[in-house]
Amino acid sequence: MDRVARNLNTLADLRRVPFALRACIVAAALAVAPAMSPASIPDGKASRLYEDALQRFERKDVAGAVIQLKNALQIDKTLLPVHVLLGKALMANGQAAAAEIALNEALRLGVNRAEVALPLAQSYIAQGKQKEMLNSPHLTPAGLPAGVQFQLLLQRAIAAGDLGDLKSAMKNIEEARSVDPRSPDSWIVEVPLRIRNRELKEASAAADKAMASSGGTAAAWYQKAMVEHVGGNVRAALAGYDKAVTLDADHVEARLARAGLYLDLERAGEAAAEVEELRKRFPKEPRSAYLAALLAERKGDAQAAQARLREVTALLDAVPLDYIRYRPQMLMLNGLAHFGLSELEKAKPYFEALLPRAQTPLPALKPLAQIHLAERNPERAAELLEWYMRAHPSDVQGMVLLASAYVAKGQNTKAFDLLQEALHNNDTPQMRSVLGMSLLGNGRWQDALPELEAAFKRDPRGQTYAGSMLTMLYLKNGQLPKAEAIGQALVKQDPSNPVFHNLFGMVLARTGNAAGARKAFEQALKIDDRLSAPKLNLARLDMNERAFDAAEGRLAPLLKADERNVDARLEAARLAALRGRDEDEQALLEKANELSTARDPRAGLALIALHLRRGKPAAAVEVAKRLASRRPEDVTVLLAYAKAQNINGDTTGARSTLSKATTLAGYSAPQQLEIASLQVAAGNPAGAHYSAEKALAAVPDFLPAQALLVDLELRQGDTTKADQLARKITASHPQRAIGYSLLGDVAATRGQGAAALEGFRKAHQLEPNTESFLRLFKATSLQEGNEAAQRLAEAWVKAHPKDIRARKALGDALARGGNLAAARSTYEALLKVSPDDAEAMNNLANLLLRVKDRAALEVAERALALAPQNTNVIDTVGWAALQAGQSDRALQLLRDARLRDPANNEVRYHLAAVLAKAGRRDEAREELQAALRSGRPFDSAGEARSLMSTLN
Repeated sequence: MDRVARNLNTLADLRRVPFALRACIVAAALAVAPAMSPASIPDGKASRLYEDALQRFERKDVAGAVIQLKNALQIDKTLLPVHVLLGKALMANGQAAAAEIALNEALRLGVNRAEVALPLAQSYIAQGKQKEMLNSPHLTPAGLPAGVQFQLLLQRAIAAGDLGDLKSAMKNIEEARSVDPRSPDSWIVEVPLRIRNRELKEASAAADKAMASSGGTAAAWYQKAMVEHVGGNVRAALAGYDKAVTLDADHVEARLARAGLYLDLERAGEAAAEVEELRKRFPKEPRSAYLAALLAERKGDAQAAQARLREVTALLDAVPLDYIRYRPQMLMLNGLAHFGLSELEKAKPYFEALLPRAQTPLPALKPLAQIHLAERNPERAAELLEWYMRAHPSDVQGMVLLASAYVAKGQNTKAFDLLQEALHNNDTPQMRSVLGMSLLGNGRWQDALPELEAAFKRDPRGQTYAGSMLTMLYLKNGQLPKAEAIGQALVKQDPSNPVFHNLFGMVLARTGNAAGARKAFEQALKIDDRLSAPKLNLARLDMNERAFDAAEGRLAPLLKADERNVDARLEAARLAALRGRDEDEQALLEKANELSTARDPRAGLALIALHLRRGKPAAAVEVAKRLASRRPEDVTVLLAYAKAQNINGDTTGARSTLSKATTLAGYSAPQQLEIASLQVAAGNPAGAHYSAEKALAAVPDFLPAQALLVDLELRQGDTTKADQLARKITASHPQRAIGYSLLGDVAATRGQGAAALEGFRKAHQLEPNTESFLRLFKATSLQEGNEAAQRLAEAWVKAHPKDIRARKALGDALARGGNLAAARSTYEALLKVSPDDAEAMNNLANLLLRVKDRAALEVAERALALAPQNTNVIDTVGWAALQAGQSDRALQLLRDARLRDPANNEVRYHLAAVLAKAGRRDEAREELQAALRSGRPFDSAGEARSLMSTLN
């Protein structure tokens, strides 16, 4: 299949996607994120520097590799392969912090996280950033290839163990074993964790498993010996260390342990020999220097002992304390070394850092009940408030807070009884208002509404706050006439109150009266120009009218005056999004999310959406996870979390999240429909079916849910039921396209091409749009052939010359049919209509490559300038560069593309071709083996097999 036709083929899967979601899915598939592009270097110097560095790294000349990589970055700082290799080289050179910077830069430039997850995790652990490692969105195992996932889970186990969380550590190890049950590595990692927790029986069992599954490697022998050592079986421990060193002469841990045992056994000669060998092999190892100090001390050579201790402190003082805070051996070592040198103040922080984490001082005071409630500690809040109410039984605010604490604890009856008792003794509009606000604060707006209405009706002048909240509730629920009536009443009642003018302006804006809304907001500012709310609302109106400079002029002073203004940050983020400034939008949303209270999920939800839009699902998951922990019963938050989990490949987690959301959503038809759609994406048709039916139970004629049920029946193979449901929709909505389109889906599933074509044709006649055309186009191609589909597309494009997707479909069809001249004309015409369409430009470049037109590289470069992070575009430029004789440029770009999308077999073949041409046959063979072994078909599979035959 031609590469130029790939986009059309992706549409073949749309039949399996719920109808209501198709348009947004196709649109998302065509989106291109702006970023820095792989630089064009005519002389290829940077690429040659990289290749030299790679060969040095392979020869273990790590320092030389680092120098060459830094030289390459002096030429071009955007070279993705350079940052990746630099990160790995720096880690190998013991420069963990620098490695982290390089690897994070690679991620920013678009590397597939599978390529850097493991060294990045190791860099965090080496710096003592265990918590950061476990919380990093780039280091979540879900969605990674099995091999990387396995090793990353073990790194997470090590980090959790360092934090003293054996339960989490073992959970990660068990997950790793489910990925690869045969590897000895999981058992090797388990041993020290068990020893640290004094579970010697379990440690011994794990060591035996490591020995059995590895066949007796040096690592396994060392772990077995360590268990014996801790258990007091010195002879067996020494034998195990001997075996480990025999198998691997550079096993530093085994040598150190053996030297320590020799010292304990008073075998000074053997200890001295081992320490001498250690210092020769590992001159920068502080533990061998400390052992040398002990030996010198036993000989009575105080001067030598002091010199060796200074070696220890010189080595470890250069390491930030945070780097070794989870390394008790190193902490103890430097503490003892400084102590031995009588440097007590320098020893002190190392000894202090040895104290168990649980014994470190906690935050001094958190006495206010409001704080405990905000921190979701209702037990402590209730305890404090009960004590307070004994002293102040008539304090209304105290009653409301205590009731809120009871609700948070799930003691709803107790809360209601408390407020009812207060009302019984003091049934005033104020108390009704307070009760309504309390209910509102706990999310029970349906119960709050009658209380607020009663309060405002009985005392409209005294209960203006209740009137304001009523207006907001009416706005929230779309009851605009009621909102406008109360808003207007408030303004008439107190025309000097700017808050009422602002509120009335919000109502007018919702009703579509922008001019009236602007007048109301400006009146509020005339009364009090210090208010931020009317300024924000005016900025919103400016943005709606695309007066971006005016909006910025209102927002900038607000943020300057108050950096903690969450609302201003959210609006500034929206403005950045409208202007296409993703980096600014992200920074603003991150700060707004940080500043937001637990009750305000807006910034978090917006940040999740931004990460997903930018193709960063792991980052979205981390934001959603934290947001869901703060708002565990917020359906909107749970749906955002599930969506992020799905896109990140964690469908199991998504199902769990959606199961909870289904219960909380009750019979909200829109929410149940969204849950059902997300269940489909999570591979849970039964769960989707349940939610769709729950939506229909609430709203029996809810068309999107009916359509989704048809799709679900098709997925489960019940074409009869799907057909019945589709016909029911057609009968109920004979002038809507959806029923006929669904009948087309049913027929296509049954293999009834003619009937499918008829259904799609009827749908297109009723609602002629791009979506219905593309479905008809595909069905026509399958049933009547490529020429008929081309004629259909030509007619549609002639009538709709600005329909970009239709033009692409036509160009793809022409290319697939071999009519390359016509396909070229179609793409060129499309680019006249949409000159910045990177996808169309890339398709044209591929077509030019097929006809060996030298313009292919120039066109591909233009596409790359428009879509610098698009793997397919980078691949096309690399392949075109190779055809144009620019081997260095080709290698640079194809390495870049390979790092961005290691699952792309076409890219792997192209990289293999250029590697083979460069004489790197082993590396070329590895790329081809990975592509051919994957089992996924790709266009150049035949060429890949032919190339492989020349390399074997």
